[in-house]
Amino acid sequence: MARRKSKKRTQNYKKQVGQVPGALVYTGKKETQKLFIETFDYNIDSIIEKELVNIEEAFKFKSSNTVTWINLNGLNHIDEIEKLGQHYDLHPLVLEDIVNTGQRPKIDEFEDYIFIVLKMMYYDESETIVSEQVSLILGENYVLSLQEAEGDVFDALRERIRQSKGRIRGLGPDYLLYALIDSIVDHYYAIIETMGNKIEDLEDNLFEGLTKEEITSDIQELKREVLKIRRAIFPLREIINRVDKSESKLIDNKTLHYFGDVYDHIIQVSDTIDIYREMIWGLMDMYMTTISNRMNEVMKVLTIISTIFIPLTFIAGIYGMNFQNIPELDYKYGYHIVWLVMIVIFIAMMYYFKRKKWL
Repeated sequence: MARRKSKKRTQNYKKQVGQVPGALVYTGKKETQKLFIETFDYNIDSIIEKELVNIEEAFKFKSSNTVTWINLNGLNHIDEIEKLGQHYDLHPLVLEDIVNTGQRPKIDEFEDYIFIVLKMMYYDESETIVSEQVSLILGENYVLSLQEAEGDVFDALRERIRQSKGRIRGLGPDYLLYALIDSIVDHYYAIIETMGNKIEDLEDNLFEGLTKEEITSDIQELKREVLKIRRAIFPLREIINRVDKSESKLIDNKTLHYFGDVYDHIIQVSDTIDIYREMIWGLMDMYMTTISNRMNEVMKVLTIISTIFIPLTFIAGIYGMNFQNIPELDYKYGYHIVWLVMIVIFIAMMYYFKRKKWL
């Protein structure tokens, strides 16, 4: 069993030892995902939203005087990503990190663009955490976002761009980068809220003694979810901190205040995750204590029953001995008297146990 799990964990790392640095090897599991490219090209007065047929249609936006958001779904399409990288002058190692879905969240600054890798997470309908890598590239007048598959947390941001709500249409691509990161971080709040409800439900069940066989697997699943979120959120501190200290011309000083707000949110989520981590460990201890107490109750009842029957067995043993000369055997009411003595002993011991609060 352990050997199969180890194999499952390592099969995502498809890059072989000795492979050329910068070689594009898709490490995800969605190898049949269709290519989907959408663009939002806007300024304060107008917006053009379009679904592109091929990657070549995105090339014209590089030199436009508007803000362009190009969102690509389908990291398994290596050739298209290579074309995009060549046109936007992306470093080969950047392209390698984009298609490596096991990449740790990070930030790399270049002269003409900033590259950021994040983990986007949300609960699906079955309350299972969906984790997907999102790569963000900030250029002079554009933001590229590359995802493994369709389905993300940016729908509210798309609506804000369409309806020109807030300040999104009046600011530059650096603010768009902030809005994308903020959308990802905001959904961490939804995750920890749902996780908090799960922990409270488990606590209530444990306090009420409503334990079940699946509770250990539920606790283990929560532990895995907490670790997954922690691995995603913890590196974000470094990323936002580096953005805040960045001297890149691509980020305006006014936008840095918004990144500071995201940093505060990340700290809050990180602290909450650490608290939940301790609570989940406490749940396991509480479960083991509950099982131990239940076992003690069972042993107490069995001990009481054994104690009650010890004198009764002693009496029955004496009168069950095969001696020829037992005076009580000839007594007319001897049988009834023995039963009466045993019943009186039973009642007396039950009364004694109750007074001692052993029952």
